[in-house]
Amino acid sequence: MSQKNRIAAGQVDRATELSFRFNDTWMKGHPGDTLASALLANGQRLVGRSFKYHRPRGILTAGSEEPNALVQLRSGAHQEPNTRATTVELFDGLTATSQNHRGSLEFDLMAVTDLLSPFLSAGFYYKTFMWPRAFWEKLYEPVIRASAGLGSLSMKDDPDRYDKGFAHCDLLVIGAGPSGLAAALAAGRAGARVILADEDFRPGGRLNAETLEIDGMPGADWAAGVVAELAAMDNVRLMTRTTVYGAYDHGTYGALERCTDHLADAGGKPRQILWRIYSKRAVLTAGATERPIAFGNNDRPGIMLAGAVRAYLNRYGVTPGHEVAVFTNNDDGWRTAADLAARGVHVPAVIDSRDAPAPLDVPGARHIRGVGVVDTVGRKGIKSITLTDGQVIPVDCLAVSGGWNPNVHLTCHQRGRPVWRDDINAFVPGDALPPGMAVAGAANGALTLAAALAEGQATANAQIEQLGFTASHTATPRAEDEPHRGAAFWHVRESTKRAWLDQQNDVTVKDVKQSYREGFRAVEHLKRYTTLGMATDQGKTANIPALAIMAECTGKTIPETGTTIFRPPYTPVPLGALGGRSRGRDFRPYRLTPSHQWAKENGATFVEVGNWLRAQWYARPGEQGWRDSVDREVTATRNSVGICDVTTLGKIDIQGRDAGEFLNRIYCNGFATLAVGKVRYGLMLREDGIAYDDGTTARMSENHYVMTTTTANAVLVFRRLEFARQCLWPDLDVHLISTTDGWAQFAVAGPNARNLLRKVIDAEHDISNEAFPFMACGEVTVCSGTPARLFRISFSGELAYEIAVPARYGNAMMGVLMQAGAEYDATPYGTEALSVMRIEKGHAAGNELNGQTTAHNLGMGRMVSQKKDSIGAVLSQRPEMIRDDAIKLVGFRPVNRADKLAAGSHFITRGDKASMDNDQGWMTSVAYSPSLGHSIGLGFIKRGDQRQGEIVRAVNPLMGSEIEVEIVSAHFIDPEGERLRA
Repeated sequence: MSQKNRIAAGQVDRATELSFRFNDTWMKGHPGDTLASALLANGQRLVGRSFKYHRPRGILTAGSEEPNALVQLRSGAHQEPNTRATTVELFDGLTATSQNHRGSLEFDLMAVTDLLSPFLSAGFYYKTFMWPRAFWEKLYEPVIRASAGLGSLSMKDDPDRYDKGFAHCDLLVIGAGPSGLAAALAAGRAGARVILADEDFRPGGRLNAETLEIDGMPGADWAAGVVAELAAMDNVRLMTRTTVYGAYDHGTYGALERCTDHLADAGGKPRQILWRIYSKRAVLTAGATERPIAFGNNDRPGIMLAGAVRAYLNRYGVTPGHEVAVFTNNDDGWRTAADLAARGVHVPAVIDSRDAPAPLDVPGARHIRGVGVVDTVGRKGIKSITLTDGQVIPVDCLAVSGGWNPNVHLTCHQRGRPVWRDDINAFVPGDALPPGMAVAGAANGALTLAAALAEGQATANAQIEQLGFTASHTATPRAEDEPHRGAAFWHVRESTKRAWLDQQNDVTVKDVKQSYREGFRAVEHLKRYTTLGMATDQGKTANIPALAIMAECTGKTIPETGTTIFRPPYTPVPLGALGGRSRGRDFRPYRLTPSHQWAKENGATFVEVGNWLRAQWYARPGEQGWRDSVDREVTATRNSVGICDVTTLGKIDIQGRDAGEFLNRIYCNGFATLAVGKVRYGLMLREDGIAYDDGTTARMSENHYVMTTTTANAVLVFRRLEFARQCLWPDLDVHLISTTDGWAQFAVAGPNARNLLRKVIDAEHDISNEAFPFMACGEVTVCSGTPARLFRISFSGELAYEIAVPARYGNAMMGVLMQAGAEYDATPYGTEALSVMRIEKGHAAGNELNGQTTAHNLGMGRMVSQKKDSIGAVLSQRPEMIRDDAIKLVGFRPVNRADKLAAGSHFITRGDKASMDNDQGWMTSVAYSPSLGHSIGLGFIKRGDQRQGEIVRAVNPLMGSEIEVEIVSAHFIDPEGERLRA
């Protein structure tokens, strides 16, 4: 298809030709085109279908406010739906397809819904789908789901890269139109750090679309000169293709930069970057959006906003038609007619709703005063218009101008409300702006060029002077104030055909009036009842005309009727950009243990434990599955010695004169009497008496303690301690630091644990049972002088130690331990074997400390000291918390040893119905015990400590299983603790 609508004008590179495909047709364009301008150049007026009625839709605007021209870009995994053709920068090989139609774009099978429009008016969902009730699940919902949506996802992993960035500045200028450029130039010359962000790929805003002059030169040339000067300043950062989409607290703004969307090949660079910009001050110079006028069948392809027609003409060298009429209620529409005529495009008529003289001379155009367009002809492209006086005018394009709305969106993001100005018939920013923000130019209601330039410069100077900079006070660029008078004319009342307001969601004037008749008159109710402004454009072109019509219905003014306010984002932000690099394996940060490399090289399978990757088990040749590996690791540890990296346990260094008293208040059991060189197990309670976390604390010296927490609660416990230190007991002399990352720690467990460690710990340290008994701790050295810490504690129930070395030696230490243990067949074991052994020993862990159990439930009620106060101690003694028939932690084993227990099973007494009324508790942890040769479990059951030997049923309705189990002691292995004291 030839570029039949291309004219000899514009700012595109006519010397270079680009090929792109729309649906099944290859077309031509040039660098500097958008997809929309290239489609219009090739005569493609029909580009999509509306959401509700599937009516033919063409390009309406030239910017991000576009409601109609939504397309799918690229193909395969790179496919991107719902992209505005008006903002897509053309590149060679671009492929785009239209969306929201069944069958071809020209012959959409779903267009039949337009015939049903009398039955599908505003609110029909709420009225129709309430009855009959059974139809919702079987009929209504499936049909709606099948019809919903615009574009479609590829359902493949997105191969593109996204990133996040952080930027800081003294002044953020949002929008690179005339006022934005003037503001950035003033602040940049004053030496302030400036970020100038604009969603377009060519700075200049409306200057690129106009024929206005600044300082005696074309506005586009003046803009290019200012951009060049700003680019040469070290203190100014230009961010084109960047939309500032949200204003947040403390001068923080969200921005989306489209880095490589305009390239055929990203070359490994991020496609988009989500920026968090920290600014001391900001100037919003986001310009204004033109609004349409509602009249019968005003949604035909070829009906466009007059400012957009002017933009395609002057910037892109494209005329949307060759017989272009203009329908306006203001002087600005006349400039479109004048520019068309100057470019040789025939303008058969300028229809002005005002009965007033023409503000400009348009050669060859009839001036038709005081009338409006009442109807149009041409389903897939406009062919003619009918006026209220009966005239019919053949056209292939109609440019419509209903005035301009300042882009106040970012001023509303912190609940600011715009205010109405009668002189421009639009809302402007109110006084409640986000802190540090000022507004200038068209966004502030200064709709003429000279006023916008002056306001942009003055506002920037005021902002930077508040920061201590001296304004340059250079002369304001010279420009004329173009005519901009307008009338409050919103829709053609004589129209009997449907007149469209929100073209994406198919909301009409009739829908607004129906909303009024049915009592939905508040603006928020109007929005939700009709879906007005709920499309991807957030009603940028539709809201004000709709509010005006509601005001007419209520007999109120527009400001009395009110307006909705806006939320971020200003334009849609892809989920990929919000996620950035946080996807797949990098969905969240993960941490590696110091011995990770050793574990990786020795066949470890890893599991996520909180933020950590831990070795789960170590497979060996000949093993048929993970159970073989785990059983081997448990057996080897129990029979000789095993080694496990336990670095992930939280480690908190606690020092100070009052450290002991501090711990006494944190733990429910006593710590004031803990001797130097000893370790004590401790239980923390929440303020309400529920068990919070458990672990050990070692007293290394008089005023120095080392606390160990569970892996999952390491951060939470540290925060809790800091809160207690700073807020509850600030008078205590105590200091905390997290040392989890500072020490690599290994559990060495089994009968030969001491023998192995004697080969690693330097000879001057006596670790015999007499010199270093169970629950001892101390500073030692290993491998000829390397500092280390040794704790004689056991989580497995065996003779065991935990040895810690500085983290940088962790990987080497694992190798040393394994080498030293070779003669004892030392075995590395992972978290699964660790879990099996702790269940065999009856140690509570995360499954038991689940936020709903107490010390009494855990069988640790006597640990709650009555001789001192501690967090949660008082409330833990409430009668309901210490009932005699409370659930207690005990062990369970299947009556039939071949049965397999399941965590989550509930306990029911023999003969009782399996119901919640008869529920007596639940199984928390299960494992197969290679030491016992059968499945075992821990769990809570009412009066469990008094019922050992009783048989109950473990019922799991989800798995459809029911097993008889015997209540036994939670300590399956070595209940007297002889092994760990050996």
